[in-house]
Amino acid sequence: MIKDRVAGAPISWGVCEVPGWGHQMAPARVLAEMGAAGLAATEFGPDGFLPAGAAERAALLASHGLRPLGGFAPAVLHDPSRDPLPEIRRTLTAFGVERSKATPVEGLTLVLAAVHGLDGYDERPALDAAGWAALLANLDRIAALAAESGVRAVLHPHVGTMVERVDEVQRVLDGSGIPLCLDTGHLLIGGVDPGELAARVPERIAHVHLKDVDAGLAADVQAGRIAYTDAVRKGIYRPLGGGDIDIAGIVRSLEGAGYGGWYVLEQDTILDREPDEGAGPIGDVRACLDFLAGIAA
Repeated sequence: MIKDRVAGAPISWGVCEVPGWGHQMAPARVLAEMGAAGLAATEFGPDGFLPAGAAERAALLASHGLRPLGGFAPAVLHDPSRDPLPEIRRTLTAFGVERSKATPVEGLTLVLAAVHGLDGYDERPALDAAGWAALLANLDRIAALAAESGVRAVLHPHVGTMVERVDEVQRVLDGSGIPLCLDTGHLLIGGVDPGELAARVPERIAHVHLKDVDAGLAADVQAGRIAYTDAVRKGIYRPLGGGDIDIAGIVRSLEGAGYGGWYVLEQDTILDREPDEGAGPIGDVRACLDFLAGIAA
């Protein structure tokens, strides 16, 4: 049964670290809707969304029946003159863990994204050989640092970051030992078949973000006909089963290969205003949960 391993993420409620992303819903409502929907856990969301203190944060999540999972950590990894480890140490401290000590909360995951250092995900620079060497080395350094604290680090291939496309994902697989966050939507938009990747290297998948995608809008993003943020606003992410990704096939493939980790519902959303009570993103989240229940049936 995967029901007890289905989690949420604040971005499904439009809560995002990108400046100007859209209306930001308050934690009280987001967490209440997560708990009422039956989600088992949540990622933390951007800095400042949840309380900074680990004990206070854990208590708040527990009051809604939610476990903490860790969360998204954008970091510049490709600059040879920039050491990302101090920033990662601060993130781990914010997670509530200490170096060389067992984590007080089992199962925290550091979801890395190799960002370029600018706001947003609509464009990115090219990466040269020195940049790739730094990025790959830093991935392994961060994975080792996180492991000292009992935290698992994964790399999240992500639109508008330095690891987005087929050759870039393969370069990470070949040149580092870090496992991946299989984000079905970002992979497809980047030109990677998420089902093929999950079936080919299940041993490298340690965390999953489930998204369904409108393949037509994804093709427009790939071709540069529309910016990624505009595509999100137009609804590139669909409730599971409502897009063009074989989500059921991916879940069955992973489960058949022995995957025992989390499935995080993550339909990136941009809101213009506060939704009416009972309306808004929670409808899509419930549709996703109904779809996953059908897979397990």
